[in-house]
Parts: sequence; structure tokens; C-alpha cells
Amino acid sequence: MSEPNDPPRGGLDAYIDAAAGLLAIPLDPAWIGAIGSNLAVLRAAAAHVAEFPLPDEAEAAPVYEA
Repeated sequence: MSEPNDPPRGGLDAYIDAAAGLLAIPLDPAWIGAIGSNLAVLRAAAAHVAEFPLPDEAEAAPVYEA
């Protein structure tokens, strides 16, 4: 199911190609469909997190280092 702000499928393929090139990741063209599907799932999950209302008093969690 696509959202109104989703890029067209060709745009997502171009983004995947560009990101792989920037990161110097060899990319088998057969993987582009699966990568696009995973990005769509991650975008939907991120939208749920972004929509979660937080009170103004909420503070960022401290950073723990081991």
C-alpha cells in the first residue's frame, strides 16, 4: 500500500542505485526489488514512530557507553 508522499517506484530504484554508489556497495540488480520492499517497510515503521505524540516535558534518554 503506497502513501501519498511515497516516491514513484522508479525514483526509489534511482535512490537505491545512488546510495549504493555513494557507499561503494556492489549491488546485484536482482536485489533492487527486495531492497525497495525493505525500504518501504522501514518507512512505514518510521512513520509510526514519528506520529507518536510526546509531551513537551519529554527528555532524550542518556547515552550509555560500555
